[in-house]
Amino acid sequence: MLIIPAIDLKDGACVRLRQGRMEDSTVFSNDPVSMAAKWVDGGCRRLHLVDLNGAFEGQPVNGEVVTAIAKRYPRLPIQIGGGIRSLETIEHYVKAGVSYVIIGTKAVKQPEFVAEACRAFPGKVIVGLDAKDGFVATDGWAEVSSVQVIDLAKRFEADGVAAIVYTDIAKDGMMQGCNVPFTKALAEATRIPVIASGGIHNLSDIKALLDANAPGIIGAITGRAIYEGTLDVAEAQAFCDNHGN
Repeated sequence: MLIIPAIDLKDGACVRLRQGRMEDSTVFSNDPVSMAAKWVDGGCRRLHLVDLNGAFEGQPVNGEVVTAIAKRYPRLPIQIGGGIRSLETIEHYVKAGVSYVIIGTKAVKQPEFVAEACRAFPGKVIVGLDAKDGFVATDGWAEVSSVQVIDLAKRFEADGVAAIVYTDIAKDGMMQGCNVPFTKALAEATRIPVIASGGIHNLSDIKALLDANAPGIIGAITGRAIYEGTLDVAEAQAFCDNHGN
């Protein structure tokens, strides 16, 4: 299982939100490229970037920062989400050197777009499913739909989606552990690999994910925990490697 540091971008800075609220943000660095360097030097094998402004505005806002990070680390797999709602945006990021684009809101509102994107950019598309009480949320978590996460995930199985990033909104940024039972249920219900996100606090939360014994869970995104020092990237990755998952 991969430990994937998150770099959330707001107004060009690296921040963390609590439960997706833009007004409840903590700035951890005004130099996201240097922050990326910290996690790369710490041994991470993939980075998770989110354009928070883009998620709310429906188009990339912090694209220059994303491009700068991709240019600095051309061999490092990078996944980017937030405001990706057109093939043109995907093409821009792929050309910039980003390995994966995460489609969230548009995947819920126009699921057929996912299939179209997968055909145009095979192996490059991840679907981001953010949920509250099992229902998918959209538009930077501002809206909660009537769509069940597992039902929507199954719809994408035939499209060639590289992975699903599943985030429990209630857990995100709260450092109280991620929603292991639902993450496991999702991984077992679909053939698409699942990346867990939201709420990871320390090594015990990583152990809980591994102990779920769900091979379909291929990664865990962590943000506030690594910024506040309750989880060490290198230690957590070594723990996963030794666990054999």
